[in-house]
Amino acid sequence: MSDAFIAQRLAAGEVNALGQLHGLPLPAWQPCPQPQPVVLQGQYCQLEPLSVARHGEALYAAMQRDVAGANWSYLPYGPFADLASYQQWLSSMEGLADPQFYAIVDAGSGQAVGLASYLRIDPANGVIEVGHLNFSPLLQRTPAATEAMYLLMRHAFELGYRRYEWKCNALNLPSRRAAERLGFLFEGLFRQAMISKGRNRDTAWYSILDGEWPMVRQTLEQWLSSDNFDAAGQQRQALATMMTSWRQAQQ
Repeated sequence: MSDAFIAQRLAAGEVNALGQLHGLPLPAWQPCPQPQPVVLQGQYCQLEPLSVARHGEALYAAMQRDVAGANWSYLPYGPFADLASYQQWLSSMEGLADPQFYAIVDAGSGQAVGLASYLRIDPANGVIEVGHLNFSPLLQRTPAATEAMYLLMRHAFELGYRRYEWKCNALNLPSRRAAERLGFLFEGLFRQAMISKGRNRDTAWYSILDGEWPMVRQTLEQWLSSDNFDAAGQQRQALATMMTSWRQAQQ
């Protein structure tokens, strides 16, 4: 622990009556509500509470476009041999409070093209994680993919959560790049955190705090604006570039 760290905390008033560093008091803190399954509406997509009846077949068809099965490499389940086995797994997830799954529905086609969830929901401490991300090739590298993450972030912070987490296999470089592009800050590695599909997994931790959210939100909304896309649908500014100056200022 550096002298600068201690001095910063003392200056912020993170000290108790005994002169010990003890964190800022939060006298007005109240536990957050548990997220309820709601539709989150965006411009390019909407998130709907997972329903096997509504989303199962479309999701399976979209996931089948990942012919090599690369999307399943870092998930603890899948790939699934057929529609029936995939729907059986979806059925085991549908309606759960934690993890709370959402289908990502493309606004143009009206079809489900990906999955995401809240998980490890901790209302008492105001902490919530996003995970179980599975973006089919129909969703990858589209504005809808970014918007889906924005909608889940916005909903969590509007509910009063103070910490929004992203965790992934430390070797999942696309996931790590996505976290940084979306404005998450890297916090460190949890070494040998778990065993997934018979292999060791070190877990990379990222987060956005409520105090950081206004700037992250502004940047995401600027990127998602129709003004940021030309007539061919190509972005004028890259989100990673837009986030860089803010992210560097936090490190």
